[in-house]
Amino acid sequence: MLALAACTTTPIPSDQSAKPAPTVKPPVVPPATTPTTPATPPAKLQLVPSTFSALPGWDRDDVRAAWPAFMASCTSLAKQANWKESCNIARTVNGNDDKAIRTFFEAFMVPNQVVAPDGATDGLVTGYYEPLLRGARKKGGPYQTPLYKVPDDMITVDLASVYPDLKGMRLRGKLVGKKLVPYPTRAEIDTGEIKGKELLWVDDPVEAFFLEVQGSGRVQLTDTQETVRVAYADQNGHPYKSIGKYLVEKGELRLDQASAQGIKAWIAGHPTRMQELFNANPSYVFFKEERLPDPKIGPKGAMGLPLTPQRSVAIDPTQLPLGAPIFLSTTQPNTDIPMQRLVMAQDTGGAIRGAIRVDYFFGFGTEAAENAGRMKQRGNVWVLLPK
Repeated sequence: MLALAACTTTPIPSDQSAKPAPTVKPPVVPPATTPTTPATPPAKLQLVPSTFSALPGWDRDDVRAAWPAFMASCTSLAKQANWKESCNIARTVNGNDDKAIRTFFEAFMVPNQVVAPDGATDGLVTGYYEPLLRGARKKGGPYQTPLYKVPDDMITVDLASVYPDLKGMRLRGKLVGKKLVPYPTRAEIDTGEIKGKELLWVDDPVEAFFLEVQGSGRVQLTDTQETVRVAYADQNGHPYKSIGKYLVEKGELRLDQASAQGIKAWIAGHPTRMQELFNANPSYVFFKEERLPDPKIGPKGAMGLPLTPQRSVAIDPTQLPLGAPIFLSTTQPNTDIPMQRLVMAQDTGGAIRGAIRVDYFFGFGTEAAENAGRMKQRGNVWVLLPK
């Protein structure tokens, strides 16, 4: 997954029905305060109505496993007029009854196959997970790598408040005198550009980098004997760049080797080039600490809802509706074994761009990490919408 992985982010949801641009000229924007979404509107996808009988593996999927995630989505979807009735009816369904759940979806939803603007019906499916790091609240001993809070001097500008056609775009920078300039890149931050905003200290710079790619994780604190969750809080405004792609372009790895495991192995063999590799991604993620009341509950995604392992996915919200049920037909990591199941579009990511682009949440633990690191499959997507 890390070759094309996403750090979990919370961009402003895109509105494809935005008003035309105003006639006045837009402001001149400093080039390096990079928006988190493209400046041009996304090309339009097609949603082709289908049937449940046409969904590969629909009749074999245990839809009960997806029901809690769907009900969580409904806490947000029910506020929308087109979802209100379906979500209200869903509250009367027995969540332990596979037949009742399947009947509900077949009676009230229509599966629409997602077709990309270029006519493609398949796209890339990667994976992500919630990692566990070792750390401390104070710097010392092996704990030399900081996880940063959002810096006080970083300014975020929502352009849509003035220019509706720029909805979904944010600029990040800082003031130098009266001028808004780009916020420091990863290379600048890692050389001490910001200080005093350390949230926690961890013992492994490689795992700290991968934590940013995943967007959230847990840290086992050895000095206080507690485990806390760190969640995405903000980002420095520079675009995400894949370090796996960087290694491939440099001829250091083949494309099939650019998995999380392959990248870590390369770093272990080239320790003096670790910072060079990290600096290839100028994006930097800042974190906030959250309590971990129940280790079984997943981290919060872009909707502010806990993610459900193997039933929540990240999508491009400019292309697909956040919160909607999705039927995903792909294969298990590095195999041809089918993986066909109902999932919920409950998250977004900096690298998740395109109509058929899915990041599959594997959950927490060693097995989840292994699967996510190797997940780079092709897949088909149907979005389920109310009749």
